[in-house]
This record gives sequence, structure tokens and C-alpha cells, in this order.
Amino acid sequence: MVLVDDDDRVVGTGEKLKVHRDGVLHRAFSVMIWNGAGALLLQQRSLGKYHSGGLWTNACCGHPGPGQDIAAAARQRLQDEMGFDCPLEELGRIRYRAELDHGMIEHELVHVFRGIHDGIVAPAPEEAMAYRWAGLETVRDEVAARPELFSAWFSKYVGAGWPVTPPGVS
Repeated sequence: MVLVDDDDRVVGTGEKLKVHRDGVLHRAFSVMIWNGAGALLLQQRSLGKYHSGGLWTNACCGHPGPGQDIAAAARQRLQDEMGFDCPLEELGRIRYRAELDHGMIEHELVHVFRGIHDGIVAPAPEEAMAYRWAGLETVRDEVAARPELFSAWFSKYVGAGWPVTPPGVS
């Protein structure tokens, strides 16, 4: 994993589980996918994930490798997790820290991307056990009412005003 400072400058690399156990700041990405009707794609993480299994979250997340283009890594992860590819637009960055289950700590500087997809969604079962589309107000209401059903990072994104609806989608 790529370790970074507060300004997203590379300061080193680390092994994924150790970085998450120690809570070291690292680079990540998250992808928000909308359909043409204005619904957000949510995935329910597989129960086999090393943390946050069974929780609802955004379309996909991941960590670019050292020297890897972040947008290319995000598109590849979207293909790997949800079974499709689409153009992505980077919205900006958000930093957060959250203590998770199994003694893991997410401390990430996240590049957030968005895209539009109206085709087939075919999640990899080892990544996502279910998916659904939901309107933004529904998502906000559900996160407010039952935050324990959502990943820590997705709850933070929603609380911070992310996700942002893509242009042309109302």
C-alpha cells in the first residue's frame, strides 16, 4: 500500500494488513456509480471480507499500488468487484479515520470518483454478496436511521456530502 502524508505525498509503502492494524495514513480510492435514473449503486460486502463484511457501501473501493495511476486502479477495481467498466470522473479527496471490526483501522486519504452505468452489474461473489440501486435521499435516510448497516467510510462520505450526483442526473 502507498503511505502518504496529509498532502497526499508518498512517504513509503506498507503491507495491507499491517497498515490497517496500525492505522497508518494511506492512499485509497472510492467509486460512486449512478444510473441514468439518478439512483446510486450500493454493494453489500461479502461476509468473507477481512473487515466490514455484510455491510452496505458504495460501488467499490481499493488501494492503488506504488506508481499506479489512481484512476486506472479505480476502473480496474470496479471491473473486478462489480463486473463492469465505465468512464470515471475524479470529484476530489476526503480524509477519514475509523476503527473497524477485527481490530482494523482505516486511515485513508481517498480519491473519490463517480461514473454513470446503465448496463449489467455482475458482482464477484468474494467481493459483494448483493447489490441494489437507491435514490440519494433514500440512502441519506437509511444511513441516518441505521448507520450500523453501512461501512464506516460510506457513512462518513454521506455525512460529508458525498456522494455527489453526476452532471445531467437529477
